[in-house]
Amino acid sequence: DTGVDPRVLFEVVSDLGTYPDWLDIVGRAEPDGADGSDPGPAWSVDLRGQLGPLRRSKRLRMVRARSEADRLVVFERRELDGRDHSDWVMEARVEPSGDGSVLEMHLHYGGSMWMPLLDRLLADEIERSQSRLLALLGAAVLAAGRPDAVAGEPATAEWPVHGFVQGAAAYRLIQ
Repeated sequence: DTGVDPRVLFEVVSDLGTYPDWLDIVGRAEPDGADGSDPGPAWSVDLRGQLGPLRRSKRLRMVRARSEADRLVVFERRELDGRDHSDWVMEARVEPSGDGSVLEMHLHYGGSMWMPLLDRLLADEIERSQSRLLALLGAAVLAAGRPDAVAGEPATAEWPVHGFVQGAAAYRLIQ
């Protein structure tokens, strides 16, 4: 339980523009021009990672493909260049729990470049990002003038990694 109202958590995770503030693998996420076939807003997203001396970066156009208010958001890669690209799908699910909420995220990459070491990279990043997300959530609560959305003490959380599989990652933000 994060101690944060599910609506506040959902506001943050449903906007890819917030991700560079709390998730280091997202170096940049800026609004991108809408296309008539887009089901929701689009962002140009720069992903980056480093494993030892090996550095990789990737620019994707991600679109909010599905959204259920305060509960579920799904982002999908949708490029406009007419070429076939590997799937990237990220789902964030927010559930009420106790005095706050639980965040569960799933990331799917459908390309051939997935390696077991990337699972480790994602797991490490998830661990490092939890305090930044919780700080951002606290700032969002104060900015919204809803201090009652945070229950008592500042939230603490763990992000245990659940069942990584080839090309997919799932993790939970819980207390």
